[in-house]
Amino acid sequence: MGIAGFVAGVTLWGALAGILLPRAAYRLSVEAGLPWRSACPAGHPLSGPAGGWLGLAVCPGCRSEPATGRRRGYAPVGGAVLATTLVCLALGAGVGARPELFVWLLLAPFTVLLCLVDRAVHRLPDVLTLPLAAGTAAALGTAALATGTAGSWTRALLGGLVLGCCYYLLHFINPRGMGFGDVTLALTVGQVLGWYGWFVLFAGTFAAFLAGTVYGYALIALRRADRTSPIAFGPFMAAGALAGVVGAGLGLGMGLGTGLGAGLP
Repeated sequence: MGIAGFVAGVTLWGALAGILLPRAAYRLSVEAGLPWRSACPAGHPLSGPAGGWLGLAVCPGCRSEPATGRRRGYAPVGGAVLATTLVCLALGAGVGARPELFVWLLLAPFTVLLCLVDRAVHRLPDVLTLPLAAGTAAALGTAALATGTAGSWTRALLGGLVLGCCYYLLHFINPRGMGFGDVTLALTVGQVLGWYGWFVLFAGTFAAFLAGTVYGYALIALRRADRTSPIAFGPFMAAGALAGVVGAGLGLGMGLGTGLGAGLP
């Protein structure tokens, strides 16, 4: 596969996965203790593959009705497609065609989905974060069996455990400042960053907290929040993980390769 085919495949995967995210994000974006949404904004029951979780951003019932002023879609699809595509392209450019790239590409849509939900309702549902952590461990274990990987499965598992414990400690000290959903997401983020090394784990975690802090103070400066206002930290955790993976893949101080061209014929 040449570079053009590689880029086209990564782009296509990101775009197709992003198209399916708005429905799932809509269903999951509810306050804690409430059931997942089972009908579209117009009241049509959600049906389709995977119990109605997979589907386009407008349900068949809305498409068959004449256009009115009410909301027809679950969420703007363009943002989800753009975000997922850009994340996948960044991963492809940084990691190249190494075996672990397939793991990162599988994780990308779920991570974007979690960010959408966290941004909407400040919640990271365990129904996603816990299976994601287990799936990451299994997928990285499979990738470790292939030749050409640039990481360590054992270190990834330890990284997930270490970061999860650190986040749990922060949650125990200040539950309002660090939600339990952040703790469960840290199990995955720690594995992703730990795969490439302890320095990458530290750097990606530091980047997440730095970005979250800057964002919080910016909101305060703009008088859109105060020091007690909660923020959705999941997107910053995801951004820190992305930065760590791309930076490590590019070999910034780690000697891990040459980026997009690595592994390509």
